[in-house]
Amino acid sequence: MDSCVCAALAARDFEVYAIHFSYGQRTEARELESAEEVARIVGVKELMHLKIDLFRRIGGSALTDHAIAVPAASADEASIGSEVPVTYVPFRNAHFLSAAVSWAEVLGARTAFIGAVEQDSSGYPDCRPAYYDAFNELIKMGTKDGDIRVVTPLIEMRKSEIVRLGVELGAPFHVSWSCYSGESEACGVCESCVLRLRAFREAGAVDPIPYAMAK
Repeated sequence: MDSCVCAALAARDFEVYAIHFSYGQRTEARELESAEEVARIVGVKELMHLKIDLFRRIGGSALTDHAIAVPAASADEASIGSEVPVTYVPFRNAHFLSAAVSWAEVLGARTAFIGAVEQDSSGYPDCRPAYYDAFNELIKMGTKDGDIRVVTPLIEMRKSEIVRLGVELGAPFHVSWSCYSGESEACGVCESCVLRLRAFREAGAVDPIPYAMAK
């Protein structure tokens, strides 16, 4: 959902080249389908699909290791994000950003968008503002001209605010996907589904994707 809104926001102001990663996540095929549809609808000039195997081989996350179950969210929604969950993929966003910055250098692009969100998130350490401040310093030191910047326009927003922004932008929520485990229907009980459903409810909007459980 966050990436969908971020893509719509970027497309409003820039010519967009997008990257989607298949990294062994449980919903790999469904996420690729979603990325292709989002890219088509918002008018992305080119979508690069990258397939990487290291996270599946490393394991350690419920998203990539089938020996670790995707848990249902706590009944106390306020406790979500209080600790790093088993769905955290170790240092994942650094790999994503590295690929994006490499392609940006080739394209001559100076801005790389990522839909990271700190508030209302599942407590992932690579969704904090300090993480992106540090990564931008790395880019300055490690690229040819040092003028590429990663921007995180959603990072301080509540998810309900992101839904409202998406509605304003006409973001294609109907083709977006957030569920950690379901591919034909979202499970409705994982942390990602619970946070998404709460966001739409608080925004006074209807979530258009199918759920296995009654909302």
